[in-house]
Amino acid sequence: MDTRDLDNKIKKALTEGTGVDSREKEDVWRNIEKRLNTNFNPGERYIMKRKSGFIRLAASVAAVIILVLGLQTQPGHALVNRIREMFAPEKNITQDIEGNKEEQDVQLNEGKDADYVIYVDEERYMYVEDLEADRIVPDPPLEERYPEVSMEIKQVRDKKPEALIEDMETLLKEEFSDVTAPERVEIPVSGWMVRGLEGSQWDSRLVKVYVISNQKQGSFVITQRYFLEAEEGHGARFDHMLKEFYIVQESDQ
Repeated sequence: MDTRDLDNKIKKALTEGTGVDSREKEDVWRNIEKRLNTNFNPGERYIMKRKSGFIRLAASVAAVIILVLGLQTQPGHALVNRIREMFAPEKNITQDIEGNKEEQDVQLNEGKDADYVIYVDEERYMYVEDLEADRIVPDPPLEERYPEVSMEIKQVRDKKPEALIEDMETLLKEEFSDVTAPERVEIPVSGWMVRGLEGSQWDSRLVKVYVISNQKQGSFVITQRYFLEAEEGHGARFDHMLKEFYIVQESDQ
């Protein structure tokens, strides 16, 4: 799904219908449904465990249901199920890897400060929270003869993408002899991209940087590091995971 923000995903759910699904898979959705049957304060926030859906979104979702459909309605309960399916803790995707179609189960991971969620192929990679950024790295680690393979996700809260992408280009030019000009992209994310490459050997280092809006006054910087021969392997897998990157914002309404 190309949509990157929760508001558009909810709008899509509203326009596509609300088929009822009676299965209660996750605690977060059970809490929302419980609130649909009680007096609900739209400003209240829930803190759920990782992979229990997603964090701090119950208030936003329930507020939309109340505003659009009202309490104590069958469509209201049906919409809960629709939205629940959007961020299931685990789902199956089809990806094109080295020319072959491949089905893969991916697992939901919550970003630092709960500002984003991303589905990670945990069969091959590990999601790691560092002090200043989150990283997705091969699991098990690659042998030492291979250059670094990783995807880093970092939020810069005070700089917009148009300015930040120029900084990324400058940094790459300090590290690589071959750096592309920044370009607008829509896939795998909607924003800017710049790439640096060092050499033409199988193990030549390659860095691809995406910069996208955080839908406030800042940006997310997503840095992929791998090597030339891995572009259709690790590079493609990173891009497929980025297609499942969603910005989520805590609602104050």
